[in-house]
Amino acid sequence: MNSVQPQPCRSATRARTSEAQGSVLARHGALLESTLPLLARRWQRDRLVLGMDGRFALPAGGRPAGAVELELAHSDRPALTSLARGRIQLAYDERALSQPRAAFMACAAQGGWPIAGDEASLALLTLAERVAASAIPVLLEGPTGTGKEVLARFVHRCSHRAGGPFIAVNCAAMPEAMLEGLLFGHRKGAFTGAGEAREGLFRAADGGTLLLDEIGELPLALQAKLLRTLQEGEVLPLGDTTPIKVDVRIVACTNRTLAAEVAAGRFREDLLYRLNVFPLELAALRERAGDIAPLAFGMLLRHACRPGMPGWLSAEALARLEAHTWPGNVRELENVIRRAILLAGEAHTIAGEHIIFDRPVRAMAASLASAPAPAASPAASPAPAPAAIRAGTASLSAVAFASEAEAILAALARHDGNRVRTAQSLGISERTLRYRLASMREHGMMAAAGGRA
Repeated sequence: MNSVQPQPCRSATRARTSEAQGSVLARHGALLESTLPLLARRWQRDRLVLGMDGRFALPAGGRPAGAVELELAHSDRPALTSLARGRIQLAYDERALSQPRAAFMACAAQGGWPIAGDEASLALLTLAERVAASAIPVLLEGPTGTGKEVLARFVHRCSHRAGGPFIAVNCAAMPEAMLEGLLFGHRKGAFTGAGEAREGLFRAADGGTLLLDEIGELPLALQAKLLRTLQEGEVLPLGDTTPIKVDVRIVACTNRTLAAEVAAGRFREDLLYRLNVFPLELAALRERAGDIAPLAFGMLLRHACRPGMPGWLSAEALARLEAHTWPGNVRELENVIRRAILLAGEAHTIAGEHIIFDRPVRAMAASLASAPAPAASPAASPAPAPAAIRAGTASLSAVAFASEAEAILAALARHDGNRVRTAQSLGISERTLRYRLASMREHGMMAAAGGRA
């Protein structure tokens, strides 16, 4: 007689799951109530598995594909810790929820999904998800380094083509002759050096998505060929006479204004109309300040949050990041975070003094904004303002640097060159003040670097 193996009781499993979910909500309600409503259901909330004390509230259907297990804990020493692939611990101080919210948003986007916290960015992602469900080409516009390729991958992953290939090519990275063969393919012997046939990226991306980055750099001759491919759904390889049908969705990216390129005769108007069915525009990072903290925590997760490395960003560090103008956008932010990780060493938290920018920060103490400039002391005498600033032709970063230098020199004069009191009045560390003074000397903005400790 065959023995019958006991089967797990589904109702008991559901009860345990419900109990675990209730416990998490009860213990961490303040954080969850302010963050969960901001998350998209399909690609964030449905993948997020919350837990605490090493136990997770798995849904009745089991662990979802691509799940992120997030263990929440209260602690006076906040930290993000990468426990294993797809499992993160967020320990936070419930008395100050601003940083934990940003860290939570970063955790929910793990797995290569976009990180956003700014209202405009969240609205853009909602719109992009709706556009992804259609079959129309997508045009992504925005400055260099704003995350256009990340958004292109998001459109692909949210579409019915998600199971197909995603292939990206930079149209500015190679000569016209090579680019034509790479995109459309060629027969053996079609041109000098074509020792074998190539199918081309359009055919390689069949059933998926082809990202044409920097499409504004595409030569006019190839623009005409691309237009025909979009209209007819077929490619004609070099040296061939028979078109080949392809099923590819085009996502095009540009950091130029294509309407202006059309007016200048560098871009085909008919191709612009074919691509510009529903354009999506990414703003510069300085215009979406709400993204900076979640992005910074996301980069911290990517590059640190392991034993012997920083696992948190201080309020001062985030304030400095949010005050910067970010001429290099998200790419510059990642450079700054990676540099801060190195400077922090084995410190638990990245502090304000670890944030070193490629260009000077825009911030200036509000208390100094209206303060009259005292007479310069021998410890720190400013050089005359550069001609470009006097003439009003300087860049924003140059003006910001000059303003910051003026505030530092005024504070030094008020405190008779005492660096400790100067740093305290400016709300920065003495180490940061030394870095600022060295930078000012390099730019000729002070004649001496005296000052007492």
